[in-house]
Amino acid sequence: MFPVSYLRAAVNGASANLQGMLWMALAGLIFALFTGIVRHVSTDMDPMQAAFLRYAFGLIFIAPFVMRMRLGSLRPGYLALHGLRGLVHGIGVLCWFIAMSRIPLAEVTALGFTSPVFATVGAVLFLGERVRLRRIGAVCMGFAGALVILRPGVEAIDIGAIAMLIAAPLFAVSKIVAKVLTLRESTPTIVASLSLLVTIVLLPPAIAVWRPPTWEEYGWMLLTAALATLGHLAMVQAFRSADLTVTQPVEFLQLVWATLLGLYLFSETPDVWVWIGGAVIIGSATYIAHREALMRQNATGPNTPPAGPH
Repeated sequence: MFPVSYLRAAVNGASANLQGMLWMALAGLIFALFTGIVRHVSTDMDPMQAAFLRYAFGLIFIAPFVMRMRLGSLRPGYLALHGLRGLVHGIGVLCWFIAMSRIPLAEVTALGFTSPVFATVGAVLFLGERVRLRRIGAVCMGFAGALVILRPGVEAIDIGAIAMLIAAPLFAVSKIVAKVLTLRESTPTIVASLSLLVTIVLLPPAIAVWRPPTWEEYGWMLLTAALATLGHLAMVQAFRSADLTVTQPVEFLQLVWATLLGLYLFSETPDVWVWIGGAVIIGSATYIAHREALMRQNATGPNTPPAGPH
């Protein structure tokens, strides 16, 4: 019975990890489809208007969270943090949409993977986490990967790449603020407040460039909101099914999906430097995720689920 019990436990663990990997692969595919549609719409619609419509339609899908959120549930001491996160995330979304309209999908995706690297730096600076030599090395490796993709001094850096490099740290700041908010705020409050505030932040720039969208464009943007919601649900399910160290490498399949979409739909052929730099960034982010998981296990035990706003 002793070997059988261990075998059963091993099989169950492998099954859970496999489920988590499949959910994460699905999430990556959904997010890649989302970026492809945004790229298609942004060829005719101003990215500022497209960003607003994505979040405005997204309110439909997070309506259950909005219904569960009450003004009384917002803690006064955390209102400023909610506002800060909404502003930062909104600017990051705007920069991301600008990047999507100007540079290839694969490049946007690869540069977006620097966000965990910036989050690590922010955790050290703002959350008081200890600076470890290995984490410093991983951060430097991630930045080196971004430089490989951009090759400053060799190639002219497009404004879209600059926008993406602005978006990545802003999303990292949003993630750090979310971690602070989870200490006292409920998940519905965090999710609903972010969606509402980002929509408000994106409204003024959208009005400045507004033109009446076509019914086709309305349909595409409604689909992007639905895909974004499904992608986040699949990602949450992946985190619930398996450890972060198992799902993190699979998340980077999104770079493959984005490259294939860019190739077949927009005739975008990424050069070898995007693949090399992307591999370096992926290795850095994977190592950071691995070290964070080990630290979490040492502090709270191996069976503790990852903390977060989900």
